[in-house]
Amino acid sequence: MVLGGAILAASCTDLETQPRQSLTPETAFADVDGMEALGLTAYGTLRDFNRYGQQLIIAPEIMADNLRIIANTGRYIGQEQNTDRAHMGIWNGGMWSGINTTNIVLSQIDDEEAIPGDAAQRQRVKGEAHFLRALMYFDMARIYGYEPGKEVNGWDKAVILRTEPTLGFSNADFRARATNRQVYDQVIADLQAAINLLPNASLGSANVYRANRGAAQALLARVYLYDSKFAEAAASASAAMASFGLADDGTGLATPENYIAGFSTAPNPESLFEVEIRANDWSTVDGVNNSVSSLTANVFASAQFIATATDELIESYDENDVRRDAWVETTRTGSDETVYRSAKWLGHKGDFLENLPLIRAAEMYLIRAEARYRTGDEAGARADLNALRANRGLEEFPISASGQALFEAIMLERRQEFALEGHRWFDLKRNGLPITKAGRFETIPYEDYRLLPPLPTGELLLNDQLEQNPGYN
Repeated sequence: MVLGGAILAASCTDLETQPRQSLTPETAFADVDGMEALGLTAYGTLRDFNRYGQQLIIAPEIMADNLRIIANTGRYIGQEQNTDRAHMGIWNGGMWSGINTTNIVLSQIDDEEAIPGDAAQRQRVKGEAHFLRALMYFDMARIYGYEPGKEVNGWDKAVILRTEPTLGFSNADFRARATNRQVYDQVIADLQAAINLLPNASLGSANVYRANRGAAQALLARVYLYDSKFAEAAASASAAMASFGLADDGTGLATPENYIAGFSTAPNPESLFEVEIRANDWSTVDGVNNSVSSLTANVFASAQFIATATDELIESYDENDVRRDAWVETTRTGSDETVYRSAKWLGHKGDFLENLPLIRAAEMYLIRAEARYRTGDEAGARADLNALRANRGLEEFPISASGQALFEAIMLERRQEFALEGHRWFDLKRNGLPITKAGRFETIPYEDYRLLPPLPTGELLLNDQLEQNPGYN
């Protein structure tokens, strides 16, 4: 059975076909239950340590101006200094396996004769595959290429695009990189499909551990914002808010009283989509060696605690801002300076274990604020900012806040709200802004080749259709 090869074969290239967990062909392709089980293995790709389990949370903060290194363990030293080839590298980290898994599901799930089962379940499995493929391709595109319309010297290459499964080595082929426009169009199409297929979920419920209608609307809002489709971003953010019962005045957001505690709650009360991690998902040393908790906090004695907030970030908070409490002053052996541990990543499930809140309600207000600003609705932008600020212990922005000052206020709110959640580098990059370094290292101009990472050398040697990113040849 050729599809069996899709489960059993493995490769180190974008043709990788090994899902995270082993399933027999007889189980995976027997019915909708088997297809659902296969689809669920793609979620495991998200919690990998070179994805949201660590790298995509920490690297975007330290490559910009939110984090600094306080202990040299060899990790993120180059990223802090933005040295040549020190970047985010997820090309060889199981991403292609996850994408291929979703392609397998989507290629088979509509065959009701071969894959019998409940119609509603079939619809959900299909919607989840569209959502997960969109998320994975979006992450690949925003790391390895420029956003559409923000190209430097016309460079519009993104990543290899595959929407059909690689069913084994016999039908594998090598391809060139698709353009950023092609990848973004595919991501948008996948999310639009997912919205029409997925069930609703309630804020703060276990339903957010899986893709849901509101999460797809929220991710689409994020993608539209990156794509400079601002009217669409505002509309999609509004749709996500409606799906989760988030009111224009901020009702539904965490309040100053429960904001910090929410990060030690599973799920986070603001989560629209959250990756659940259980103890059996980790080996005995994963937590201490690789978790965000270990690298950014010292609540466990064996923690590595290598990164802290920059002074600039700490000083940016108003004294009444509850988000300032997400940084707790502490000490670090070998350092006589003031350092801060994160209160967002405390391993509250024990032994460094915690879930990964990937999309939170606050983001919808800030996406809509930025999108409204870009479309000339400054009053609407201020209203969204103030809805969030009211739930963070802050006063309203005055009506006089407009123009560039309003845009900078939105960017500051994003920086403060999502500190150590993996947004900062991308917020600067997608706006065509220089990468600031809190005065600790040189500012990286937007046109600098280091905004994009290099493709792995092994991939270029294996696939002669691949083109390296500029500056690395």
